Amino acid sequence: MGRPKLNNVQINISIPLEWKKELENLARIYSVEEGKTVTFLDLMRRGIQEKYQLGENDDERGKIS
Repeated sequence: MGRPKLNNVQINISIPLEWKKELENLARIYSVEEGKTVTFLDLMRRGIQEKYQLGENDDERGKIS
């Protein structure tokens, strides 16, 4: 998943250990299907992006043209 490096912010969250284990297993499956490395963090980003219909860039929402 090609994310732009600009305007990113790092956050720390806690998730249950079981969630992490399940996300890691799913990430392995997606990695094989997509032919590239997918991490559990990539899956979390995708889930948040899809759930809240966020654009690729942080700036896409609320951007004034």
